[in-house]
Amino acid sequence: MPADGARAAPAGAAPSPAADQVARLADKYFLKTKDTVGRFGDVDVTYAVFMRRPVICTPRLAVAWLEAMAAARGVAFDIRLRYPEGAWVGAGEPLMMLSGPLYHLVDLETIYLQKLGPACVAAYNAYQMCVDLPNVSFLAMDARHCAGQEMADMMAYAASVGSTAAKRDSGARGFIGNATDATAHHFGNAQGMGTMPHALIGYAGSTVRAAEMYHEAFPDEPMTVLVDYFAQEVTDALAVCRRFPEMAAAGRLSFRLDTHGGRYVEGLDLNSSYAILDRRAPRAIKGYRTETELRHLVGTGVSAAAIWHLRVQLDEAGFQAARIVASSGFTPAKCKAMAIAEVPVDVIGTGSYLPETWTETYATADIVAYDGNPSVKVGREFLLRYLDR
Repeated sequence: MPADGARAAPAGAAPSPAADQVARLADKYFLKTKDTVGRFGDVDVTYAVFMRRPVICTPRLAVAWLEAMAAARGVAFDIRLRYPEGAWVGAGEPLMMLSGPLYHLVDLETIYLQKLGPACVAAYNAYQMCVDLPNVSFLAMDARHCAGQEMADMMAYAASVGSTAAKRDSGARGFIGNATDATAHHFGNAQGMGTMPHALIGYAGSTVRAAEMYHEAFPDEPMTVLVDYFAQEVTDALAVCRRFPEMAAAGRLSFRLDTHGGRYVEGLDLNSSYAILDRRAPRAIKGYRTETELRHLVGTGVSAAAIWHLRVQLDEAGFQAARIVASSGFTPAKCKAMAIAEVPVDVIGTGSYLPETWTETYATADIVAYDGNPSVKVGREFLLRYLDR
């Protein structure tokens, strides 16, 4: 079932890859095993499908594809999910037990593992980010970092699952949308979300002019304005507020900090970054544990100090209702640092819930029974305990 608030995939969507593409995409040794089983006789088998690290159960894409392959082959697979979608699953614990004819299952392993592992890790990362910052809304902005549309769909689905789990467990706001129309249905939306990239600022020649052009093109929409193009995050944010005071007062005007890591936000350096956190979030400075955390707190780019600095400048100028959107490298670790600093950010745009270490995404499937007789390779005997569960 879709995650709460999410929509199912568009009606009529064909399974990908199609049944006639499996032989081209499957590992060769699975195909040779299939041919051997076809020669010497089929058996019913049970697979335990698991991962080597904790994850959030995100099985829908893999299960839907397996069901489509079963239908195409005129057979039945018994797919027994051991956890509901969105549940936490420990390392080595099977996410599902998969039973059916070996001849029809063995060549599917390559593809269903591809659809399972990365999604489960991305959902886990999305979950952690949302739980650490429960009062912040997230946007999934990962599409351009994905290796094609199939991965983009998988990652959007994963973000929606992790988000729904965080809403359930901690009352988090979670992910409110994403960047593309193609995957917006995972978040219960008809369209992707977003306003302007740096290209529009460069085209317009000034941040204020870009805002004017955008507002003229989309007069009924709230507006999020990028403010780092000219290294004048504060100056340009205040200028846009003064140009659109009604929108600012109504909370329909946001400013996106996307400052790259090569410089400090306008008005800050290392000493002033320490100073603003000492005033606004002293526990963050006193409690940091690693150099990475310290960089997220007072370093260059979009740091906790940078967000606090912009918030203070907007408030002191009378634009308390103007909102702040932050982007640029918001990994789970960075989000945790932001939580420590209690940053006054309204929305975070992120693609960094995508698995950073790809080896962590490897899902594994081991046969644990042949025609009902328990059997598994040495070292994986722990999987046998799940046969009757």
